[in-house]
Amino acid sequence: MDEITYSSNEELHKQLDYIEKIKEVLAEKEKEAGRKLSASVITFGCQMNARDSEKLIGILHKAGFEIKDDDEQADFVLYNTCTVRDNANQKVYGRLGLLGSLKKKNPSKMIALCGCMTQEATVVDKLKESYRFINLIFGTHNIFKFPELVYLMLVNDDPKHMIIDVWKDTNLIVEDLPVDRKYSFKSGVNIMFGCNNFCSYCIVPYVRGRERSRKPEDIIAEIEKLVADGVVEVMLLGQNVNSYGKNLDEDITFAELLRRIEKIEGLKRIRFMTSHPKDLSDELIEVMKDSKKINPYMHLPVQSGSSRILKAMNRNYTRERYLEVVNKLKEAIPDITLTTDIIVGFPGETKEDAMETASLVKEVGYDNAFTFIYSKRTGTPAASMVQCDEKEVKENFNMILETVQETAKERIKRFEGRDMEVLVEDVNDHEEGFVTGRLANNLLVHFKGDASLIGTFCKVHLDQSKGFYLLGTRIDGN
Repeated sequence: MDEITYSSNEELHKQLDYIEKIKEVLAEKEKEAGRKLSASVITFGCQMNARDSEKLIGILHKAGFEIKDDDEQADFVLYNTCTVRDNANQKVYGRLGLLGSLKKKNPSKMIALCGCMTQEATVVDKLKESYRFINLIFGTHNIFKFPELVYLMLVNDDPKHMIIDVWKDTNLIVEDLPVDRKYSFKSGVNIMFGCNNFCSYCIVPYVRGRERSRKPEDIIAEIEKLVADGVVEVMLLGQNVNSYGKNLDEDITFAELLRRIEKIEGLKRIRFMTSHPKDLSDELIEVMKDSKKINPYMHLPVQSGSSRILKAMNRNYTRERYLEVVNKLKEAIPDITLTTDIIVGFPGETKEDAMETASLVKEVGYDNAFTFIYSKRTGTPAASMVQCDEKEVKENFNMILETVQETAKERIKRFEGRDMEVLVEDVNDHEEGFVTGRLANNLLVHFKGDASLIGTFCKVHLDQSKGFYLLGTRIDGN
């Protein structure tokens, strides 16, 4: 294995210098335009992408751009893309088509693309051929280089010049670049990057690279800084957090990392995702059981309830092994909330396989499950397998989805009548005069309140289960 470089002060200072250079160029352009120039970062995909976007926005803000949500009006638009499913790519191509027409009217509009989608060579070839109006394309491995790339884009006078900087892989992790968090009271924290699992349906290892863990002291320092800035909850992020530390010189497990994070004063809640069932250790379960801060919640993707299909998916566990892990979790943490991911219609799946998945949903008793119809992903082993009949897949999907909904509805009822602490996250978009927050177990709760409660903990009486969420009444205030 190559020696891992965990951080680079030289690279950090280089990129900070480019941020200052961007400020100078931007000031000149704004003088010519007679107004402030704006930027918009649009995120597609997972929590990892959302956290990356906070870093990208932080850099743009620090460099002097006004940040907007409107990609049509912004002077500089950046799409941070996802490529887990083909329809994610199609969504981006559709938005790019609209931006292309806008750029014809306004040639000074700058457009950039980054993220998982740009790590695919076939995608980059298509962009070069059919979307020549894009100014900048970069990937997942060199996000830290964003200031340098923006500077090069700004100083280039040729509107048809396309900068492409996509790395196949990297061993470089650059700490301490600017970040603009979406929430003041909670934050995602990357503890590792990449994936080594190579599930047969998944493109992630090919576009995110091999697993690279951050040093524990860097993670701790980041969280301490966040807590000092008002953060009370962190979400530890990785494609497979359970394999944290395997490529570090220090002998440290994910469970040990959690022990160290728990000692940080002022931090109230610790979440993490995603956990791979094959790597979920007894040590982790014990740490969760004894913890006062780790939330009693686990997102544990199963994908299928059929051992035959799990083998074809290269998941490296059986139905029986998965249920063994679930039973250990429930025994240690009786009130734990469990959610999962399920793929329906994986190549070769039969009605019997789908029935096994439905029976596993009932046996586990998930509080929610994110259920998807299999999407063929070019570049993965499963793409060359014999695909299932669409009609049968839809029937199986509806059957499994109905099972999930029925099971979750019954499970969430167990919280009715309890008084529990809610971290308020936002005002409710659908019900005026209500706010929305989460219990420590990740369940959503809606109750009467206003924006002044955002970021605070409220004691709430849970009145009624409404399927995947609860309605409550605040009992520690008016």
